[in-house]
Amino acid sequence: MFNKGQLAGLMKQAQAMQDNLKKAQDELAFVEVEGSSGSGMVKVLMTCKHVVKRVTIDPSLLTDDKDMLEDLIAAAFNDAVRQAEEVSQQKMGKLTAGLPPGMKLPF
Repeated sequence: MFNKGQLAGLMKQAQAMQDNLKKAQDELAFVEVEGSSGSGMVKVLMTCKHVVKRVTIDPSLLTDDKDMLEDLIAAAFNDAVRQAEEVSQQKMGKLTAGLPPGMKLPF
């Protein structure tokens, strides 16, 4: 099937791909996304590793219904998580584009 040279080459390529994936995953800790709700009245800034950096609430909401504010905060968090996942998928998808479906790294 493979001779020693081919196998060594494949292992070298796999190691390089694994190193690139690790680097990309580490970089995601510094990529920030912002989720919002209520037409931007509630905003959540988080990294693609789901670390929340800031929550911003329009002051006009502080006098409104508590339940509505809680719903807006939850919606903004969910929006930020969706955006973080999308950015992560795009970044990681570029690196794993040549892998067969279902193949996982590390080997």
